[in-house]
Amino acid sequence: MRRSHRVHLAAVAGIAAVGMVVAACGSSNTTGKSSSSSALTASAPGITASQILIGSHQPLTGIAAPGYDEIAPAANAYFQYVNAHGGVYGRKIKYTYLNDQYDPTITSTVVHQLVLQDNVYAIFNGLGTPTHLAVVKYLNSSKVPDVFVASGCDCWNAPSTYPNTFGWQLDYIREGKILGAYVKQHFAGKKIGYFYQDDEFGMDGVKGLNYEIPKSQVVAAESYNPAVTNIAPQVTALKAAGAQVVVAFAVPAFMALLRLTGLKLSFSPQVVSSSVGSDPITLAGLLVAFAKQGGATVSGNALTQGLITDSYLPSLGDTSSSWIALLTKVHNQYIPTLPLDGNVAYGFSVGYTFVQDMLKAGRNPTRQDLVNAINGGMSQGVSVAPYAYSSSDHAGITGAYMAMIDNGALKPIGPVQVTDTSPTGAITTFSGTQPAAPARGIPSP
Repeated sequence: MRRSHRVHLAAVAGIAAVGMVVAACGSSNTTGKSSSSSALTASAPGITASQILIGSHQPLTGIAAPGYDEIAPAANAYFQYVNAHGGVYGRKIKYTYLNDQYDPTITSTVVHQLVLQDNVYAIFNGLGTPTHLAVVKYLNSSKVPDVFVASGCDCWNAPSTYPNTFGWQLDYIREGKILGAYVKQHFAGKKIGYFYQDDEFGMDGVKGLNYEIPKSQVVAAESYNPAVTNIAPQVTALKAAGAQVVVAFAVPAFMALLRLTGLKLSFSPQVVSSSVGSDPITLAGLLVAFAKQGGATVSGNALTQGLITDSYLPSLGDTSSSWIALLTKVHNQYIPTLPLDGNVAYGFSVGYTFVQDMLKAGRNPTRQDLVNAINGGMSQGVSVAPYAYSSSDHAGITGAYMAMIDNGALKPIGPVQVTDTSPTGAITTFSGTQPAAPARGIPSP
């Protein structure tokens, strides 16, 4: 099922430094439903009788591009599958995603273009915490649906401030709690260090970790700036503090840098990573490519072996999963040149959720109908845990299972656990079961 990962080295800003590290509108339909016999009309910006136009900002080049540049094509592949099977009430989804290079200034430019010039119906799955923060106020003041942000920042869950914005993936506070509980149980008495991105992504993750990990065990907390690829000072500090376990909330490029810089400094702690930076294929490819820049040869799979992480989507190795069978079918038909990895699974899964929402919004939806549909709650779909969606909660997936990278693949090592974002909220084993994928591969209205 897995393919070797292609890495866009030329796209990664500051990559030469890596080599040095290694070598040295209102609603007219309040129910979200309309008559099944009504004619299809141009009911909102981006909605015509034949098309649904949506847009996004994505890091197609730049430091966050490796792996993440697969997400939008994977979502689009699922949309093509849906279009080929009749579309959404007969309309075809057209997905326009523009490159923001993981730069908030560019994000603002491309999102304004999508809204003002392209007249998209909604912004879908805009990727990145620092980047999307640059546009979230604008989208809400413009009453543009801002659905399923590709970031687990708890900041998207603010219905009174951002009524049109919805998270999708497991938020970083919940994820930090689940990872922290595992660390507390399995590494009791060990010295713990944190390595995290210096924005809401990293800080939310650390907040969740601190809810669970005893303060007495945390010996260092080192942040990094995603614009600076030299992280030797942070890794040196973690080593000097005697960290035996390093818990990371970092994008894939910086996870690779953490491992390679550690090798250079003879520092090899147990690494526990947020799902953001732990896709096995992406990470292994970056390790090999970055090492090569420094004149070294490494085994990507060897360097990822034993890394502990979590996942909120079915394991790609679960051949019994009807969701993995559907994902594989869509992948092989529409994007066979991309690796069948966690990033592709993410794009497919969030695309499925969008189609669920559009079907629920009705035949001739306004922008508000889309928002109302999510506020009414969403069925589970591809995620291994339920969604939190309601009119008072815009968080997405509520849980995950712990996993370990073994021979280049993610292997589950625990049950699905669910929790909330509060300091004292319990972490419990999910008692429900994930529904099977629909026979046609398309959700019901």
